[in-house]
Amino acid sequence: MIFNRKQLFDNARLLQEIHDSKKIRRSMMFVLGVLLLAISFNLFIKPCHIIHGVSGFSIITEKMFMIDPSVIILIGNVVLLIASFTFLGIEKTRKTVVGSILYPIFVKATDFLPNYISLGKTEVIVMVICGALLQGLGTGLIFKNNFTSGGTDVLKQIFSTYGKMAYSKANILSEGLIMLAGGIVFGWDAFIYSIIALSISGIVSDRVIMGISEFKTLQIVTKKDKEIKEFIIENLNRGITEMEAKGGFTGDNEKILLCAVPTREYFLATEGIKKLDPEAFVIATDTYEIQGRIKDK
Repeated sequence: MIFNRKQLFDNARLLQEIHDSKKIRRSMMFVLGVLLLAISFNLFIKPCHIIHGVSGFSIITEKMFMIDPSVIILIGNVVLLIASFTFLGIEKTRKTVVGSILYPIFVKATDFLPNYISLGKTEVIVMVICGALLQGLGTGLIFKNNFTSGGTDVLKQIFSTYGKMAYSKANILSEGLIMLAGGIVFGWDAFIYSIIALSISGIVSDRVIMGISEFKTLQIVTKKDKEIKEFIIENLNRGITEMEAKGGFTGDNEKILLCAVPTREYFLATEGIKKLDPEAFVIATDTYEIQGRIKDK
C-alpha cells in the first residue's frame, strides 16, 4: 500500500496528538505505577524471595554479595537501556529511560517501609499474593499510560526480534532463567512462589490495562436470522448489525448477526438463541470497550 505525503503527515500528527493527550494525567498515573512497584518490592517481593526480572536478580546479588538491591537494579536497567538503544533503536528506548531510572530511586526511597509495617507473622502465600496484586496494579498503570519501567522487558523484545520467537516464549526464556537461579539460591519454594506471583501479576496487569469485561460481543451465524433479531431487539433491547455470508462447506447463503450485550444478559441471550435455532453457530468474545451509542433500557 502506497501512502502519499499528506497521509503520512496526517498520520504522524494523529500519533502526536495521541501521545500529547492527557499528558499530565498519564504521567501522574505512570509515577504512581512505579511507586506501587517499589512498595511491592520492599514489602512483599524481597522478603518472600520472589525472583523475576532485574529486581529479582538484585535479591540474589544482595544474598550473595550484600549489595543494595537499588544499586543492582539501576546498573541492570542502564545496561539494558544501552542494549535497547543498540538493538531496538532510539524510538523504542526513549519511553523506557524515565522508568528505568525512576524505579530504583523509588526502591531506595521506600526501603524503610518494612521497619514500620511488620508482616513477620503473615503466611508466605498471603504475602506472595498481595505482592503480586500490587505489582500487577503498578505494571498495569505503567503500560496503560504508554510507559515502561524498563528491566527485562527490553531483554524480551531483543529475544523476540533477533531470536525470531514469539514474545510469550521470550518472556518464558528471560524470566525462567532468573527464576531458576532464584530457586538454586533460595530453594525451590521460592521458585514456585515466583511462578505464582508472576502469573497473578500478569493477570492483574491485563485487567488494569483492558478493564473489566462488561460486555460480550456475539457473532451469530444462523438461518433463522429474523426470529433471533426480533428476540434480541424486542426482549434485550439491543441493536444488531446484519452481514451476508456463505458457508464454506455447504455453500449456503447465511446471515451473520453482530451484537453486543451486557455480561449480565449473556446467559439470557445465548439461551434464547439456542431455543430459536439449536443449529446456530455463536461466537462470544469479551469486549472491554465500546465506543458509540448502544441502545439500552
